[in-house]
Amino acid sequence: MHKKTFVAAAVGLGLVTLSACGSSQGHSKADSKTVTLVSHDSWAVSKSVLADFEKRSGYKVRVLKDGDAGQAVNKAILTKDNPQGDVLFGVDNTLLSRALDNGLFQPYTAKGLDKTGAQFRLDDKNRVTPVDYGDICVNYDKAYFDSHHLTPPQSYADLAKPQYKNLLVTENAATASPGLGFLLGSAAQFGDTGWQGYWKKLKANGVKVVDGWEQAYYQEFSGSSEGKKAGGDRPLVVSYASSPPAEVIYAKKRPATAPTGVATGTCFRQIEFAGLLSNAKNPKGAKAFLDFLVSKEFQEDMPLNMYVYPVVAGAKVPADFTKYGPAAPNPETMAPEKIAADRDQWVKSWTSLVLK
Repeated sequence: MHKKTFVAAAVGLGLVTLSACGSSQGHSKADSKTVTLVSHDSWAVSKSVLADFEKRSGYKVRVLKDGDAGQAVNKAILTKDNPQGDVLFGVDNTLLSRALDNGLFQPYTAKGLDKTGAQFRLDDKNRVTPVDYGDICVNYDKAYFDSHHLTPPQSYADLAKPQYKNLLVTENAATASPGLGFLLGSAAQFGDTGWQGYWKKLKANGVKVVDGWEQAYYQEFSGSSEGKKAGGDRPLVVSYASSPPAEVIYAKKRPATAPTGVATGTCFRQIEFAGLLSNAKNPKGAKAFLDFLVSKEFQEDMPLNMYVYPVVAGAKVPADFTKYGPAAPNPETMAPEKIAADRDQWVKSWTSLVLK
């Protein structure tokens, strides 16, 4: 998920070469004081918080960033008999069944798991630990809609209306997590028999599809600071409910209000997990690290580093984050079993319908 406007948040489903933050790409069995974390590129934590964990636990943390979340999951599946690390962070509810069905994780009940919300604990065998959540939503460029005296869309159905023709850019559902989340949200909204008709309307209404989030948000979206520089001409983009606060916090000159808004009726709830990899070389260290991920210290540090919400009850969220990027009040959701049963066929049908 995602440092949004600061680190790639597009989540491809292909494979890439593993990149490492550290001196080597793995560790020996004897290296019992090193915990290796495999993650998507958007992993981030404050240095002081990580240093505190290392001091208290006695473990050093090595981070291997493996591109986007889908890429990290696929790579971990291919290497599960001889994993590159001990813990995988970043598998979300759209990809969870793929990871579990392939035996990617071994069960572990993290200390503090009981303090996470029950709605986030999607695996009753505790093969994964919930870490954060956020919402995939359409964002809009406030200046564009103000200057055109046009009310921004607020629902999935609105996006297919004539007044929003040629305004929306989304990510490929086959290669990017936001695109897949938007597809799943539309399927939840319109049902098994209605979502394809909806996408036919979106296609006829000029929806533009690009490979990933970075391209959509940084290059095509007119509302982001980078999009403005790139000459982006699409005032609607599939992004995150937490993108607006990033536009405020990372602005060179802090604006009074966020320049972008969220169409709250277009949101799909995304939950991220971490798990102890099967055949991990340092399972003891991995368990300590999973405990750390659901500690109050990490959970409160997380929002302004990865622009996601904590799953632990009582964890405080910074005021800027809640002011400019509140979680969606009624996001679409979908049971992991439903996603597992239909995801691949939906993506195949979507590709044939929208891209051909």
